[in-house]
Amino acid sequence: MARSSEIGPGPTGPIFVLGSASPARLRILRAAGVEPVVRVSDVDEDALLAELPDSTPAGVVVAELARAKAEAVAALPEIAELAGSGDPVVVIGCDSMLHLDDRLLGKPHTAERAVAQWSEMRGRSADLLTGHHLIRLDRPGTAGGTGSTTIHFADADDDVIHRYVASGEPLQVAGAFTLDGLGGWLVERIEGDPSSVIGIGLPLVRTLLRDVGLSVTDFWRH
Repeated sequence: MARSSEIGPGPTGPIFVLGSASPARLRILRAAGVEPVVRVSDVDEDALLAELPDSTPAGVVVAELARAKAEAVAALPEIAELAGSGDPVVVIGCDSMLHLDDRLLGKPHTAERAVAQWSEMRGRSADLLTGHHLIRLDRPGTAGGTGSTTIHFADADDDVIHRYVASGEPLQVAGAFTLDGLGGWLVERIEGDPSSVIGIGLPLVRTLLRDVGLSVTDFWRH
């Protein structure tokens, strides 16, 4: 039985640690039968991005951000202690960005940036890249990868864009859109893994777990 989202007395079993504050990632894992321990890293994303050479491939950028988050969470004392539990323990970090016109677009944070970004995105296609990095703590093992899904955006008019931005939803999400919220109305179609667009790719995580000697079924709730 996989351990619940709080660390402390309780059932033993494989422990899946999600190194992210994203409610969407947590929803995906819970819907897929995994109840993770949630811990958030204090990684300064802007500082890390500034350290990477301008020539760094987009897929490597999101992979490096994911790695930094996973390593930061794995180093937390209460998480590191879990390695001695005798059960499998994994930590996963994720990071998503939209690749448009050879630029990586993250969270816009402000309404002005979100409107400007949507003015560029509407009626076009872009690739949503999600980096994943998994660390196994009970024995040495790491695995990483990047999921890429092509998003075809609707040719939304100015009024729709402004009303969407006014909702606040796009301000704190990569690429200024969601697939599983209001933003879903503004996506014509996708080519690739929908769970990766929402924030954590289940097929890729399944593969990463296999690479460190585990099965996703080890973490299913019973």
